[in-house]
Amino acid sequence: MDLQGFLKALARRWPTVLVCLVLAVGAALAVTSVSTPVYEARTQLFVATRTGENTVDLNEGQTFSQARVQSYAEIVRTRQVTAPVVKRLRLRTTPEELASRITAVVPLKTVLIDITVRDTEPRRAARIANTVASRFSWVVEQLETPKRPVPSALPETGDKAEDAAPVPPVSPVSLGVTEEAVAPTSPTSPRPLLNLAAGVVGGLLLAAGLVALRETLDTTFKTSEALGAFIALPGLGTIPYDRNAPKQPLVSADGHSKRAEAFRKLRTNLQFSQVDDPPRIIVVTSSVPGEGKTNIAMNLARSLAEAGVSTCLVDGDLRRPCVAPTFGLVQDGGLTTVLIGQARVGDVMQQVAGGLSVLASGAVPPNPAELLASARMEEVLRELADMYEVVIVDTAPLLPVADTVGLASLTQGALLVVRAGKTNRDQVRTATESLERVGARMLGTVFSMAPVPKGGRYGRYGAYGQYGELPAPRTSATREGRAASAVTRPTDGT
Repeated sequence: MDLQGFLKALARRWPTVLVCLVLAVGAALAVTSVSTPVYEARTQLFVATRTGENTVDLNEGQTFSQARVQSYAEIVRTRQVTAPVVKRLRLRTTPEELASRITAVVPLKTVLIDITVRDTEPRRAARIANTVASRFSWVVEQLETPKRPVPSALPETGDKAEDAAPVPPVSPVSLGVTEEAVAPTSPTSPRPLLNLAAGVVGGLLLAAGLVALRETLDTTFKTSEALGAFIALPGLGTIPYDRNAPKQPLVSADGHSKRAEAFRKLRTNLQFSQVDDPPRIIVVTSSVPGEGKTNIAMNLARSLAEAGVSTCLVDGDLRRPCVAPTFGLVQDGGLTTVLIGQARVGDVMQQVAGGLSVLASGAVPPNPAELLASARMEEVLRELADMYEVVIVDTAPLLPVADTVGLASLTQGALLVVRAGKTNRDQVRTATESLERVGARMLGTVFSMAPVPKGGRYGRYGAYGQYGELPAPRTSATREGRAASAVTRPTDGT
């Protein structure tokens, strides 16, 4: 998946992104609210050496201090410093725990030591920092003080100068406080803004991971281009999603809606896809139920009839027939009646507005797969092909039942309907292999219920008023609504 595809996936799955952001930001705010404030108090020490006043001695002392100051910083957290501080301030903690809250830093090329103490109370943090600095200075000076040599047994000389008491040794290092610690006014943690930013970044990363995982696991097709890249079949049409399709499955004959224009485009692409050998008998099927194959078969047949093509629509879905109820026709007399010899094709053929002939399914038989693959079915199809220029056959889905596999071998072409965001790759692959196995001629695919992009191609050409054409009259829409009111069964789910 490239970057552009990933960004489109994020936009398409914006609810997931929003939920992840809300959860992450909420967690950050919760952590901030329950966290105990921590304050930091800082004191600074200057390490000096006791040297002479000449320049050479000063330089030597500076070099000595810089060489030793890094080692001094490691002494701050030893028990020699922390244990007396705990005892003196009567802290309810251990020397080791206090050491974990002390930080000593030596700025580069200086003889300064910055001591920082963290505590939950600002005033106590300052007291601890100042006490640690005082104790630390004493410990360092004691460590640097030369040890007094043990006197050896010497003979008495009677010299008063030699009998005088020796001078106590003095530490060559002196630590002075350059900045005392004061009680901080604001805590260093938690940091609400930093936690909020971390929550936002964490939420985005979580959302990106979930979207990437779902896109990897989701093998359905989101665009007709993805379908075309997966299967080596031409895409003959893309039918946009319409929330009103279950209530009004038939598009307006003279309307300029997105669905109406899509079916006209499908009709044109189908007519020009096989110019040298145009198919006369076309089966419309899908992999699984709910992909809109019946709706596409009805509207395609109606669009062909409106274009002046002599068309017959056959309801070959003998398990869940929906064509007759949608058009408001008689259901009992139809294809099964002809197949068992109780009637002729002309006796049960029905006409609808627009010049379309419809052969209903008839009574539901106990053996639909055998009837549709029979020699009598082949004879009926040939008879219809002699009577009409195009015969559109709506069939059952391929994967749940075997009805369409036997019927497809008797036709001259097959249209495979693939629903956007529902039909997965395995289903399309299996359905295509099933049709190819029986020698069916694959004409192409129809991408149904596709999301309409804002400002996309359907948005620009949805209405032709800008080109001088008038919008569809209201009376046509009224008649279409009345025709749709006769539906007794949903057609998008077949």
